[in-house]
Amino acid sequence: MGKITEILNKAQQRAKEANLPYEGALLPSEASEILKLAPGAKLVDVRTRAEIDWVGRIPGAVEIELMTYPGMKPNPNFMAALQQQVDPESLVLFMCRSGQRSNAAAAAASQNGFADCYNILEGFEGDKDASGQRNSVNGWRKAGLAWEQS
Repeated sequence: MGKITEILNKAQQRAKEANLPYEGALLPSEASEILKLAPGAKLVDVRTRAEIDWVGRIPGAVEIELMTYPGMKPNPNFMAALQQQVDPESLVLFMCRSGQRSNAAAAAASQNGFADCYNILEGFEGDKDASGQRNSVNGWRKAGLAWEQS
């Protein structure tokens, strides 16, 4: 239990420093470790179906679009789907491409009764490099964490 507490304390400190409206902000490697150590933790991937299909998916993740493709319009069923698929008492880790949509998802979930929400910083593909491309700077894939191509 010590390792989980250590990681979550770090994530909570980041959230406090950034004045985030949810429990914490995790680096991809920390999120992966939490998923291994905390059996009840859920990873919710909020990327679009297209992103997940074309770029890759994380085994075992709950996949609920926050924004729909095409058009990137808010998914009106996001919260209902989340409440149906994830226990509000669970430790919930949100992920998207870069950490922006997952930030919004963690905030929305926190406002809707999910007590233990964490955003995964950097997201699946990470920040853009000098030429505007992702996957070379940081992120889940760059860190070599578990993922698969459909």
